Amino acid sequence: MPSHRQRRVAEQIHRELSLLLMLEAHDPRLADVTITAVDITPDLMLARVYFTILAEGDDKVSEAQAGLERATGFLRTQLAARLQLRFMPHLTFELDKSAAYGRRIDELLGGLAAEGDRSIPDEGPRRSNPSRRSPSGDEEGDRGEAAWDEQEPD
Repeated sequence: MPSHRQRRVAEQIHRELSLLLMLEAHDPRLADVTITAVDITPDLMLARVYFTILAEGDDKVSEAQAGLERATGFLRTQLAARLQLRFMPHLTFELDKSAAYGRRIDELLGGLAAEGDRSIPDEGPRRSNPSRRSPSGDEEGDRGEAAWDEQEPD
């Protein structure tokens, strides 16, 4: 469970790294990179930065990873200038696989739904629930609408 300070520093690093990649990083390999989360150790000396990339393919991911590794010094220097920390954490970049995992689950659920639509036959008209009773105590289906109209208000 991260402390309040860890969460606060991680949020600041996340926000500033996102802005740096969007506005100041000129490496074309970093154009499609999105920072998704930052985890920081309790001593605030190591920050794991999780990222996703919009483009598909292993070669694009490896290029983005190489671009981030190459830009680590620049990013740390810029973060140190923007954040009021005694020591700037070392940055390690890891691919966030949760987005791909979520897309895979969506594909599987979509396939099941499409398969389920084909395999479930139409059940026909719905029957009334025999466990429901009208206010007079009779089963709802026995006397119909007349039971509701004949009752006197309390």
